[in-house]
Amino acid sequence: MKHAYWLRSGAYTLMEKAVSLLYGFGGAVILFRSLHKAEFGTWVLFTVVVSILEVGRIGLLQNALVKYLSEHDNDGETARINTASVVLNLLLTGVIILLLNGFAGLAAQLLNAPDLAPLLRIYSFTTLALIPFFQFNYIQQANLDFKGIFFSNLFKGSVLFAYILFAFSFGKNIALTTLAWYQVGAAVAGSLVAWYFARPWLNYSRQVDWGWVRKLFRFGKYVLGTNLSTQIFRNSDKLLLGALPGAGAAAVALYDAAMRITNLTDIPTHSMASMLFPQTARRTSETGALKFLYEKAVGAILAFLVPVIILVELFAEWIIHIVAGPEYTESAMLLRITILFGLFIPYAVQFGTLLDSAGRPGINFQYTLLSLVLTAGFNYFFITKMGVAGAALGTLLAYALSFVLMQLYLHRHFRVNPLMPFVYMKGFLGSLLRFAMKLLRGEESLLKVVAKVAKSKDAPGPAATQLNRMEEAQAKHL
Repeated sequence: MKHAYWLRSGAYTLMEKAVSLLYGFGGAVILFRSLHKAEFGTWVLFTVVVSILEVGRIGLLQNALVKYLSEHDNDGETARINTASVVLNLLLTGVIILLLNGFAGLAAQLLNAPDLAPLLRIYSFTTLALIPFFQFNYIQQANLDFKGIFFSNLFKGSVLFAYILFAFSFGKNIALTTLAWYQVGAAVAGSLVAWYFARPWLNYSRQVDWGWVRKLFRFGKYVLGTNLSTQIFRNSDKLLLGALPGAGAAAVALYDAAMRITNLTDIPTHSMASMLFPQTARRTSETGALKFLYEKAVGAILAFLVPVIILVELFAEWIIHIVAGPEYTESAMLLRITILFGLFIPYAVQFGTLLDSAGRPGINFQYTLLSLVLTAGFNYFFITKMGVAGAALGTLLAYALSFVLMQLYLHRHFRVNPLMPFVYMKGFLGSLLRFAMKLLRGEESLLKVVAKVAKSKDAPGPAATQLNRMEEAQAKHL
């Protein structure tokens, strides 16, 4: 089938991102009502700190492994690449464990959250259990198989969410340390499921090829730095809210109530990035195809996000009341600002995907580091002046300025037009509306609608024709 890759991978990646995010969102809705603001703020700070460490590890491992396994498909090098990646995974995990245990107390002191230290020490066991989880899922992604990734994340998320739901339903007190220990069990469950689905591709060499270790590290170090910077960039508002006087963990909880809703917009953004990277990694010499893929991917994401942004702006108070409860009413003002992040994040995420796949991770790292500096600077200034509202405004201004700088680079080197995604967005919205009307009238089945959306060609011309030929070749390979 000509569009089999996009249909199959799109379905699984969308479901995987949706399940992971909705488990986190659903758990937060319950925890808003089960924990005091200071307790919930401490849990948020804990998840921010460990996510920064884990995203760094993902950066070192994921893109390098996917890229080189894609380039050396069944040519005898895959076993050496897999073994080299495991070695990197083990080394970096050891560093993370040392950091967690060595600086737990200092982190708790800097963020004004005394209960943070034991949570970070417990997470040492979680990060150890995640070694096979990440390794097996990246191997599946490199082989264009997203089924196991979905199910491993489904089981991983189910363990912690099931405990939160059970405790809330039966009126049991939820302790932060207990939540941390259930994370360990969730990581073990996810790793077992990931192993089951990754078995067909688990070939390893008995000896470590240190040449491949160095090659993976040279590529991955830029992505590691980029991912670390990105994660700090996206969470510097929460970290500064916790650390600066006059804010603290309770302010973090208020801000997180708005961000939980805003983060739902990450589902289409990061799903498209997961689908796009293996494709662009195979097309690095085709500048026209990269430009087309970038513009159309952003347009597809905006087709989902723009209507959501409009609705949130209109009904912010009502949404906050449902999600977090009446104690968080003041978060509605924050939500009206943070939801606007969705206009800039798709451009930034696909910027990183395009540059990494084009073999320019160093450039991506430099731009991400610049964005981090802008975000930290704006946040520090506005938080000290405006408190929790300053975190939302400072981050929005940093996103806007970073967007301008990134688009100038893409236009110069790839001829990307930042307005073209809105042209594609219009086409996507028109197609979705027409298909929805036919579906309501009973003229189309749901499967036919999905197939037609995937096959729609909203950008005729040389780039689109070139991409069509590439998809046909890819279909033969699949």
